[in-house]
Amino acid sequence: MQSSSSQTISRTSPVLEIVTPGHFNKSILDLKPKIAVFDCDGTLWHGDTGSDFMIWTLETGLVSRETADWIDDRYRLYRKGDLSEVAICGEMVQMYAGLTEIELRHAARTFFQQKFEQRIFPDMLSLAQQLHASGTELWAVSSTNSWVVEEGAGRFGIPVERVLAARVRIANQIITSDLLDVPSGDGKVESLRRAGITHPDVVFGNSVHDAAMLGIAAHAVAIHPTPELLVKARAMGWTIHMPAQ
Repeated sequence: MQSSSSQTISRTSPVLEIVTPGHFNKSILDLKPKIAVFDCDGTLWHGDTGSDFMIWTLETGLVSRETADWIDDRYRLYRKGDLSEVAICGEMVQMYAGLTEIELRHAARTFFQQKFEQRIFPDMLSLAQQLHASGTELWAVSSTNSWVVEEGAGRFGIPVERVLAARVRIANQIITSDLLDVPSGDGKVESLRRAGITHPDVVFGNSVHDAAMLGIAAHAVAIHPTPELLVKARAMGWTIHMPAQ
């Protein structure tokens, strides 16, 4: 059974401090951030929408058998370490080439409602709502496809124009295979830079792929960090927060 409390390790606290969501939220709100940037998978909700959406679209028959076989082979290579994170994230968007954007938006909406609505971290939802109400500009940055990220980020009050995610060119409402962006690792910093954001006030992330983005923040917060990011966060003195699930 999950505790209703959250766990936070702050820059000034060498030991684990058990705090309520309200205490953590206040510590962030007290920073009076003008810009807050969030990773999505593992940070705003539990799980990986990118791979889960890929599997769900294969199971529901949204893509052809040929495409399904191709992406399955590519994903196996990725799991073996023979394909990079950036490469597979790009291909997991390119696999929908030829479909209409309307189809993908409808699929993303159905998928998120069925599979991830209940996985949203209540603490992070509350924090985003309070930041939004205080006038903070909220951004989402993710290597997952833009359709799913925009659907999920909307729950947190993040508009589509402030979502930086893996995306391809759309021509006459048809999805193409022309990649426009795959924000991962240093690519997240580059995507933010192109959007005019070079020094965000606070950044939230959960994996090593967020480390570069966390590194440019005035205040960095590692949310449920993976082991690799945990080591990095401790070394850098970043806040570590474990919201209730």
